[in-house]
Amino acid sequence: MKKALSVRQICFIMLVYTAVSKFIFYPCELSFGSGRDLLFSAATDFLIQGIIIWAVSYLCSRTDKTFFELIEGTLGNIAARIIYGLFALFFIVCTIVPLFEQKLYVQDIFYDTVPSLTIFMPFFIFSIYAASKSFRNVGRCADICMPLFFVSMLLVFAMSFLEVEWDVFLPIMKTPLKSVFGGSLTTAFRFFEPCWLLMFMGHFEYKEGDAAKITLSYAGGALFVLAVLLIFYGVYGGASATRQFAISKISLFFPAIDVIGRIDLIALYVLEVVMAFALVLNIQLAVPCLTKCTGYENRAVFSLIVNFLLIIVIVVFNNNFSAIHKLWSNWLWIATLVFSILIPLAAWGLKRRTKND
Repeated sequence: MKKALSVRQICFIMLVYTAVSKFIFYPCELSFGSGRDLLFSAATDFLIQGIIIWAVSYLCSRTDKTFFELIEGTLGNIAARIIYGLFALFFIVCTIVPLFEQKLYVQDIFYDTVPSLTIFMPFFIFSIYAASKSFRNVGRCADICMPLFFVSMLLVFAMSFLEVEWDVFLPIMKTPLKSVFGGSLTTAFRFFEPCWLLMFMGHFEYKEGDAAKITLSYAGGALFVLAVLLIFYGVYGGASATRQFAISKISLFFPAIDVIGRIDLIALYVLEVVMAFALVLNIQLAVPCLTKCTGYENRAVFSLIVNFLLIIVIVVFNNNFSAIHKLWSNWLWIATLVFSILIPLAAWGLKRRTKND
């Protein structure tokens, strides 16, 4: 039977979705905590997650089973259902802060005269539809996003790179290590990519060398994020911590904008399409986790439930983003440690069969 995903599509997801999920508030957060050494804070998280990505990728070469089947074969069906239920909750929780960020970003950049709830609610129509589809649809979305991402990023980088003031990074590594690693810790809740790969396990055909391809794709996404961080801080320096929506701010000083207007908005509109697909991925993964947890296979029903819960959160806490963000920054690193690091590593201890067995 043909697998739902290809390695190519997983590589696209690891590169593109990893990058765009960290383009809005993440640079501002790191600037506040780590100052001019924000690149080292980001590199620390990316290095740790990259190692886990490789470990899970290589595990895929040792088994044809899905992650659920591995747990079920080792710990039993009940344990597998419970763990997948916890993963569903984790994916939903990880979606909340990015949802608020997207809501604020879309209003600030594109529709600053319209209430944010009004302009953002149509997203859930797309989300309900996308989350009710299979992994095959996830892969096709990744195929669409890849060229859009590269074209838009090429335009953004071309309009911003020459505006960087390199001396703002000097002196290097003079920020206290407590602040550098503190920045890594408080933003760790944004790093859940190994969980994506766990859910994709068994749904693609592994070939020799694919672990390297997937890991290098993740490294490529990390390089795009580091490039945005470099340009962002290089343009704004010490004021970076007060500049939200980083990806929309780095090209503002492109000389042609003063003559012909915000041409950078064209690239940002295109990039917003990719951001929407990346944002919905966690919801798309929460739904099959719930179907496995409950044994009820109707994805459309769970898609409605999950999205309705997120709508309630968005509406009830519409004016409390700062409090939610602070809560996530202070405590969600614990969940990230468990689900994105410890569980993927522990998966190597599950009973499995190799492709040659």
